[in-house]
Amino acid sequence: MLLSLLSIMSAGSTGTCQLYPSPNLARRRASSCCSFIKLSPKASIHAPHRAPEILHIAGQLRKVSGRILDAFVDLTFKFSNQPWLPTQSNFMPVDEIGDAVILDDIEGEIPDDFPEGVYIRNGSNPLFGGLQSASSVLGLSSETWVEGEGMLHAVSFSRDTNGGGGGWIVSYKNRFVESDTFRLERRRNRPSFLPVVEGDPASVIASYLLNQLRYGKITKDMSSTNIFELSGRLFAVTESHLPQEMDLLTLETIGSWDVNGLWDRPFSAHPKKAPGGELVFVGADWKEPFLVLGIVSADGKELKHKVDLKLKRGIVCHDIGISERYNIILDMPLTFDFHRLIKGGPFIKYEKQSYARIGVMPRYGDSDSVKWFDVEPYCMFHIVNCFEIGDEVIVRGWRSMGSMIPGPDLGRNKSQWFSRGFKRKSTDEYSDGLFFSRLHEWRLNMNTGSATEIYLMGTGFSSEFPFANDLFGGLYNKYAYAQVVNSEASSDAGLPKFGGLAKFYLDEKDATAFKQENLDSEYIKVERRKLGASEFYSGAAFVSKRGDFEEDDGWIISYVHNEQTNTSQVHIIDAKNFEGGLVAKITLPRRVPYGFHGAFIPVTNRL
Repeated sequence: MLLSLLSIMSAGSTGTCQLYPSPNLARRRASSCCSFIKLSPKASIHAPHRAPEILHIAGQLRKVSGRILDAFVDLTFKFSNQPWLPTQSNFMPVDEIGDAVILDDIEGEIPDDFPEGVYIRNGSNPLFGGLQSASSVLGLSSETWVEGEGMLHAVSFSRDTNGGGGGWIVSYKNRFVESDTFRLERRRNRPSFLPVVEGDPASVIASYLLNQLRYGKITKDMSSTNIFELSGRLFAVTESHLPQEMDLLTLETIGSWDVNGLWDRPFSAHPKKAPGGELVFVGADWKEPFLVLGIVSADGKELKHKVDLKLKRGIVCHDIGISERYNIILDMPLTFDFHRLIKGGPFIKYEKQSYARIGVMPRYGDSDSVKWFDVEPYCMFHIVNCFEIGDEVIVRGWRSMGSMIPGPDLGRNKSQWFSRGFKRKSTDEYSDGLFFSRLHEWRLNMNTGSATEIYLMGTGFSSEFPFANDLFGGLYNKYAYAQVVNSEASSDAGLPKFGGLAKFYLDEKDATAFKQENLDSEYIKVERRKLGASEFYSGAAFVSKRGDFEEDDGWIISYVHNEQTNTSQVHIIDAKNFEGGLVAKITLPRRVPYGFHGAFIPVTNRL
């Protein structure tokens, strides 16, 4: 019955119910509206004179079909906020603060050689108070924990050049990433897009179809995962759609970035700047072509390379690696499969029994040039760096036994499932400790085709969201950093909380480290910082000193929230004196929810 109704409505809409305020998108939808109106050869002679009439008819049809579809969804589906647990209080959204607020509650001193710039962190901030679920006679579909509209939180550091003696002016501002779909739902003042990532298969399939018919796309554009800079321009990104260009100083949304109309597909959350300055990224999709690689010139003006990698399956590809000469492609068994969904399974699933590969591709190669290395099945969302030594390409990243995205099959029993996954040690690698993540290394020999792999750290703690000095991206480096999971707090909340930071000395062995997997070699040296029991990091990033300095000359900067006092701060740490005292502690005027990735953008990048 539902599919029959949808097919009838689609015959008169064909994606015509697009409601975006963007003029370009509106024109494309209007063109689509007219595509099904057929004129006889005789009538076509007079088509130029009838164009206004045709456009008027198409516009009326679009309005009518849109209202019918909206009414159908309103009658059939019920939206509701997913409940927040008391232990999830700082995952709850906040409002925009308005004008930037000057910060004067600063303990310690911001160093004189600290660069001027903006520290920005992206994260999920659901527009209507919580992540959405939609129920109907077809079942339930739900947003996952990584969904929710993007919000940028920014702390700006500038010198007072107006008679203030050159002291620091520090300010805070936050703002939503205002994609077209965000503006649509805010204008309607209610949830409109049906959740599509997890839930009962019949409900998910219907949601896919209805979103496509009503809005011309399957999912809303959230841009909540990461931010990156290219040639002085700032972008917010989530890998399911195009990046949103943002103004670095005002945080206003400028619009979607499609590389001058040449990129028309998803865009990975972690594009990488090659040593030559080009931006390397991939776009993963659930339908063919499954994975396409792109390279944008260092000035951001030209799409220099675009190639279908010709994968045989749809995969979640959150990150990509680069070395001096190569692009490193992750083909892990976290897959999209619409056929699996139709058969009653989840749309996204970590297939632990399936194959896994890592591909090494010359920078401007094609699909045939990729050298694939078969490796043990892995789940890895974040590469910290890749580089070349002799015939080998070394890949280092954070590996876990399973995936916390999207969540349990069909979205049921989320709290219990996530709680077990965050437990500190694994008794059953596919239940307890599923998300326990550690630094792992692959060595890929381009001459022999062999691949070796090894954990570089033990099981003393789990960590994630790695980062390093970005001046060494794609080059040999000696240090990496990551946020340390507070396994107990995360298990209680059913969501990740990071109670510490770690510095990894990649070339220094620690013979005293606890060994479990690597019985014949030592783990690397690790230093740690730990917060209080109710304090947690978010969006940590490296701020490098500019000039002729060592790799770890710089600072770690991070948001920190205290759940007991409900206050948020920014902490600055000396990267060389990692376990020492804080350099500075800046108290913010409001709570900053936990989020995802952060970066420090020097103002010199805008010159």
